[in-house]
Amino acid sequence: MPDILALLECLQRHTTRTTLRRWSRIISAMLAMTGRITMLGISRWCGKGGSYRTIQRFFAHSLPWATLFWVFFREHIFCKKETYILAGDEVVVSKAGKKSYGIERFFSSLYDKPILGLSFFALSLVSIEQRKAFPMGIEQVIKQKVEKPKIVKEETEKSQEQSNPEVVKKKRGRPKGSKNKDKKEVVLNSELLRIRSLIEDLLKKISKFLPLTYLVLDGHFGNNGAVVMARKLGLQLICKMRCDSALYIPYENPDPSRKCRRKYGDRIDYSLIPAKFLKKTETVDNIRTDFYQTQLLHKEFSQALNVVIIVRTNIATSHRTHAVLFSTDLNLSYVHVIDYYSLRFQIEFNFRDAKQFWGLEDFMNVGKNAVTNAANLAFFMVNVSQVLLSYFCKLNPDFSITDLKAMFRGYKYVEETIKLLPQKPDPVLLANIFHRVTNLGRIHPADPCSTSS
Repeated sequence: MPDILALLECLQRHTTRTTLRRWSRIISAMLAMTGRITMLGISRWCGKGGSYRTIQRFFAHSLPWATLFWVFFREHIFCKKETYILAGDEVVVSKAGKKSYGIERFFSSLYDKPILGLSFFALSLVSIEQRKAFPMGIEQVIKQKVEKPKIVKEETEKSQEQSNPEVVKKKRGRPKGSKNKDKKEVVLNSELLRIRSLIEDLLKKISKFLPLTYLVLDGHFGNNGAVVMARKLGLQLICKMRCDSALYIPYENPDPSRKCRRKYGDRIDYSLIPAKFLKKTETVDNIRTDFYQTQLLHKEFSQALNVVIIVRTNIATSHRTHAVLFSTDLNLSYVHVIDYYSLRFQIEFNFRDAKQFWGLEDFMNVGKNAVTNAANLAFFMVNVSQVLLSYFCKLNPDFSITDLKAMFRGYKYVEETIKLLPQKPDPVLLANIFHRVTNLGRIHPADPCSTSS
């Protein structure tokens, strides 16, 4: 079995030896335990040296999680021959009670409505070759409390207007003499400021080892603010637009000898997209898919966009649907735009694993440090499990996280049983015991002829 403490040795420069020892016991317990992953549950599976008070001390201690994520990734996952893109998304976990730090009502796509819980924004590095995402930074989303404006009665307003007859009401329309605003100078909202600081911190750590080019975000960030933020960070944004976005073909002056200040040409009609923009057509099961790509303009964006429109048509019913993707990299082909945006979904598998296996949905911590450590630990376990799976998948390509937990659980049972014996069994018999017991509960059992210890 892999030594967990040996996996964490690379983090020794960034934390204390005591924290690493506690951390290794917690990870071993999380890999073996069943049921909800809470501090009490972890302490029951840690054994000697992992009391409930020790677990509390670990969760109360402040850790440099961003650095720990990167160092672990660099030592155990990073491959120079692979290409990586940066992806970000928000995850909402339901929580009961009123005392958890940052608890509020957030919209959950799983429930399709706002729910009471906590929200975290996650940044992940996605390997194009492996087609896997690895969490690199987690930050909790804290809603800012907005003071509600006081309601003023109509009578009070009327009395103020009568007392101040010199006040002139603002006229409709654009004020005379006003100038056009520079769309590149955007005041970022609190959400984009939080994401920018998270990306900047990551780029400072990885710039010498891993140059990044593309940032992939979901359709919520398909706006000019996100474009300006990405370009100022030196990244090219790949994102999705609303299906009814007003996009315009750049105006082409028919008379080149005559100056023309006109910028916007005809507006794109999604039901009649010009055939010259068509790149590819394919038909599968009576569904025809057309891929269009061109450079288009949007009146709210600061630059031209590399737009890819995917139109799906049911041949039998003639029903049409379409999706609009865009990139700030004007030279990126439509194949890569679609492929990179689809890779963003790999981060959703990280959310699933963190909730289902590593306690993101289970933890009951309420303090600021405790909540931060619980969420980051759940995502850190996603990377640890990926490293362990790569080790076992060499022998069994279908090896899964369920198999991994069953193996560590069986190893724990055998280890505790051997402690009760007056004398250790023969090594061959001991290897067979480990092999049989660690196979219990696995979805993909090991080869009966092989042995594991």
